Amino acid sequence: MSVYDDLMAFQRQTEALAQVAGRLGWDQETMMPEGAADQRAEEIGALESVLHARRTDGRLAVWLDRAKAPDAVGEAQLRQMRRSYARAVKIPARLAEELARVTSLAQGVWAGCRAREDVAGFLPTLARVVALKREEGAALAEGGDPYDALVDDYEPGMTGAAIAAMFDAMRPRLVALRAKVLAAGAPKGVVGTFDTQAQLALTRELATVFGYDWTRGRVDLAVHPFSSGSGHDVRITTRVNEVDPFNCFYSTIHEVGHAAYEQGVDAAYLLTPIGQGASMGVHESQSRSYENQLGRSRAFTGWLFGRMREVFGDFGIADAEGFYRAVNRVHAGYIRTEADEVHYNLHVMMRFDLERALIRGELDVADLETAWNDRFRSDFGVAVDKPSNGMLQDVHWSCGLFGYFPTYTLGNVYAGCLVKALRADVPGLDSMMAKGDVSAATAWMRERLQRHGSRYLPREVVTQACGFEPSEGPLLEYLEAKFGDIYGL
Repeated sequence: MSVYDDLMAFQRQTEALAQVAGRLGWDQETMMPEGAADQRAEEIGALESVLHARRTDGRLAVWLDRAKAPDAVGEAQLRQMRRSYARAVKIPARLAEELARVTSLAQGVWAGCRAREDVAGFLPTLARVVALKREEGAALAEGGDPYDALVDDYEPGMTGAAIAAMFDAMRPRLVALRAKVLAAGAPKGVVGTFDTQAQLALTRELATVFGYDWTRGRVDLAVHPFSSGSGHDVRITTRVNEVDPFNCFYSTIHEVGHAAYEQGVDAAYLLTPIGQGASMGVHESQSRSYENQLGRSRAFTGWLFGRMREVFGDFGIADAEGFYRAVNRVHAGYIRTEADEVHYNLHVMMRFDLERALIRGELDVADLETAWNDRFRSDFGVAVDKPSNGMLQDVHWSCGLFGYFPTYTLGNVYAGCLVKALRADVPGLDSMMAKGDVSAATAWMRERLQRHGSRYLPREVVTQACGFEPSEGPLLEYLEAKFGDIYGL
């Protein structure tokens, strides 16, 4: 065996162990007994200790120095391994294990405090998580901006300054569009009670329509929907609200976008460094394009309207056009995951500013609730009525996912570019989606982007797929055209 072969064999075992760690996290969020939380935290911490030891193994430096890639794919594998090793060796083993243990415990604390509307009960745990993430950011940054170092974990090459500049360019047009739309009045929404089991049956159908491979996946319920795993075991979760079926249906389609990306990676790359998505921004481009540009399109909602009438009967909407407007109804709600396309990125921008300030030490955890509520009132014109609609609504900070939030909007930006290119390449797309057939769109995504995994850098793979450099322009043009049409602007 060559040095490269030795390196890849070692890395394959590391990737397999990382998948096991991910499965423990999935189980914790879906079916783990509540009383197992402390033990699970120890298990996850112990496994992270093993993973960190492998990721910083002294042999890696030697192998990476001597290995010669057999081809372009091998070069990409080495690039990913060098990046991973360079980051891992900056993190002390104690810190890696403690982060894994504390964030595992913190998720349960967050869920309990969210249910009780108990911010004070959550703050000590969150303060511990923030302190550890500040330490990690400082170790990675080596004198630079610690927040940039954390962002780079989710979106290689991206910085807080670049994100802030993008957000500054987007915000005025989003705010102007929101003002016009809200002044026009909201369309009628659905009414009635939608049986849980009927919702779950239809959500399975929607997952199938969007290409989810059930032989390599499953769907379960969770407080906060997510996708987990890669390759031949990619699981999704959703949630059910009996008076709001769109919550279940579009959460599912969103998570299927993530899962389809992981299921679509070239099988030759599985359990290798490039065997997963290129970045969280690129990942979000899949989930947001599936959920919004495809799933909330006039063509697809026409088909969904028919299926919902068959399953639920009359729910207060007379025709497909009214249903399309109801699905895309704009309103200033509290919850990011339930936000319409006009408001969604404004939620992300707020979280970006808050978490950046937290990591930089410019905002104390004790002051976070006040900062959140003040900013929300300023940005959305509404006072937060309870913590579960405010700073306790998202699981991310309890999980230690600082630097993750901006990738949601970056994913929307990428999605705007990708769907613009998709529609140019598949001119008959709407006629197919009107029949509940999105296979042409999902096949395009798989061929142009998903199959490559992280062989290419994030902007590189999006540029190759689109044929042009990504920017916020296509997303803003799409939003202005869509909602201008719906609201007669």
